[in-house]
Amino acid sequence: MKNYIKNSELLLSHGDRKLREMALKLINAALEASNPYQATKKVVHFSGDNLRVGPHTYDLSKKRNIYVLGAGKATFPIAKALEEVLGDRITQGVVVLKKGQPGRLNRIKIIEASHPIPDSNGLRGAREMMNLANKAVEGDIAFACITGGSSALLPMPVHPIRLTEKKRVNRLLLSSGASIFEINAVRKHLSKIKGGRLALAVFPAELINLTVSDVIGDPLDYITDPTVPDTSTFEDAQRTLRKYDLLRKVPSSIRAYLEAADPRNESPKDFEGMPYHNFILASSDSACNAAAAAAESLGLEPMILSTIFDGESHELGRNFAAIAREIRRSHGPLKPPCVLIGGGETTVTLRRNFGKGGPNQEFVVSTILNMGGQEKFIVVGLDTDGTDGPTNAAGAMADSATVAAARARGIALHQSLKDHEVLHALTSLDETIITGHTGTNVNDLKFLVLV
Repeated sequence: MKNYIKNSELLLSHGDRKLREMALKLINAALEASNPYQATKKVVHFSGDNLRVGPHTYDLSKKRNIYVLGAGKATFPIAKALEEVLGDRITQGVVVLKKGQPGRLNRIKIIEASHPIPDSNGLRGAREMMNLANKAVEGDIAFACITGGSSALLPMPVHPIRLTEKKRVNRLLLSSGASIFEINAVRKHLSKIKGGRLALAVFPAELINLTVSDVIGDPLDYITDPTVPDTSTFEDAQRTLRKYDLLRKVPSSIRAYLEAADPRNESPKDFEGMPYHNFILASSDSACNAAAAAAESLGLEPMILSTIFDGESHELGRNFAAIAREIRRSHGPLKPPCVLIGGGETTVTLRRNFGKGGPNQEFVVSTILNMGGQEKFIVVGLDTDGTDGPTNAAGAMADSATVAAARARGIALHQSLKDHEVLHALTSLDETIITGHTGTNVNDLKFLVLV
């Protein structure tokens, strides 16, 4: 199995080595099972003039062009697989990737852009993608590889909103504690490309969506929202800004546009009669399921507590610790050796601007602080795309020795959590997990092993 963790030796150099080896195996199994490269090759097959995509078959001798459009943190492996399967049958393509993602493509253009705050490269990529979509005509096929992260990577604000204003509302939303559903309801209603509008440009060509889910419940309009009908409305966008007290903070142009709610600008709610097909290559819970299977092979009894956790990361850490302590006390609901597994997308609400960290790192720190002196455990919080919050860490791991090490070095873990400065603390303790770009982007993975 591939080792996705670049600093695995450092993570094994301290603490309980046996537990840490188990944890690394669970992480690698989860990331391997969530990679969309092989999944794409299982779905898309090409021989002679016959293209098969799932149950659908196409005679390419009667098709004009094949286009590839994509954006997101798990888009590159899908595009790479399509190039390997289709080769020079691809007419043209463009994908927008997060800056620094490694890899090259031959027939599909790569544009690197900023995430999670949009930039001008993303705007250029969105425009090029719309131009390419508008080239497609009846008889053509367009593959759309839209995955998590595309909302930031494809900024194309409606008139008269400027990119600088779109960036400001993004920052406000990301630090508000709003869920991805609430955030994207706003984003989709400020965009010329999101909320199904890219698909409208593709039609009447055949549209094939190949995607990876990083959203609880795998709702298509939140994981590949430019290319499927939208279920959110202007009212939902307004409600989000009111709920998180952002109406007075967003730029006036954005407030005015959303409050006007011109029905002519509402996103499409259906594609009746249009040819399009959807394939989820990796579901949001794939990392959790793979970790559970790997745990059984290691002699651990797994329990997936939930794959739809949301809310504040530090609160979930406290709850994980409470369940672990109950297991120690009463051997219920499991008996050690066991592993508690959770997935979803937890958040961090910033009351003021503090330091650096991420939801998974905060989960780990909160968990160990609430374990009450327990021993023989290890806890992991991992963002499966390799970037936890605005940091270069995918997440963190820690065990009972971490608390003692922090105390010995004068690192105040409680204060680092309060100030959202956990990255510095965890880096000093050699507990951050470094993967770089993993090639996937399903829901976060959190687990706690007890032996």
